[in-house]
Amino acid sequence: MTAKIIDGKSYAEGLRGRIAGHVQRLKAEHGITPGLAVVIVGYDPGSQIYVSQKAKQTVEVGMHSEKYELPEETPEADVLALVEKLNRDPAIHGILVQLPVPRHIDPNKIIATISPDKDVDCFTPASVGKLQIGLPGPVSCTPLGCLMLLRDTLGSLAGLNAVIVGRSNLVGKPMAQLLLRENCTVTVAHSRTRDLADVVRGADIVVAAVGRPEMIKGDWIKPGATVIDVGINRLPAPERGEGKTRIVGDVEFKAAAEQAGAITPVPGGVGPMTIACLLANTVTTASLINGLEPPKDLTP
Repeated sequence: MTAKIIDGKSYAEGLRGRIAGHVQRLKAEHGITPGLAVVIVGYDPGSQIYVSQKAKQTVEVGMHSEKYELPEETPEADVLALVEKLNRDPAIHGILVQLPVPRHIDPNKIIATISPDKDVDCFTPASVGKLQIGLPGPVSCTPLGCLMLLRDTLGSLAGLNAVIVGRSNLVGKPMAQLLLRENCTVTVAHSRTRDLADVVRGADIVVAAVGRPEMIKGDWIKPGATVIDVGINRLPAPERGEGKTRIVGDVEFKAAAEQAGAITPVPGGVGPMTIACLLANTVTTASLINGLEPPKDLTP
């Protein structure tokens, strides 16, 4: 069996097109321009590229974008003050503080200061609680992207056995909640799960988010299963030249593709969905803040 390749890049492009349509309707019918503010402290090359892409795509779909680049030595109190200012700004509907932050800044304190109404990353305790009990609001960007790809690939997920490998607050735990809401039977596994290979072999859906390169072997995959690989790992690639690297996921892709019914590649699978879902969440928060129903095609 050769798996269908789930093209996250193409899906994200279509999603951004839908988002742009919703933005135009909010502007035309309600005079609302969704606004996203991104705060980055210090200079991390990877974070800089990521934040620039967020700002670029925000503008491309017609939203208002603000980017705050603060020096590495910025005091924690100044970052908190900026977040509080953005909380009060009516032109801003989504606030994202790019992690990691410098060591002298407590990320949990920063996150807790973001207004839950503007928490487009779904990191605050209030946002996590809303997801847990099914209240309307944004959903963590990467899990939301995974869910969209699963629905597009499989249609109804009801009754399927889903195994999530990884229990992080960023992906594993919110992914479990979303799949429970889809009426899947959900198992959250991790690096210390006994007989992990056998657990994975029982899954109709595998979501790999453990952060270990190619940890999930191809022969662990049930024939016909759908595999969503969230991992992004860099490995040495001396064949490409000195100091060169290659990017792999948490799944042994080539071998898994021989077993699976459908699988996301790395790169080009889940990655492109994350920023697109951040934009979708900003439309959701802009709608909710103004007492409007969020677009159904952007929410779980």
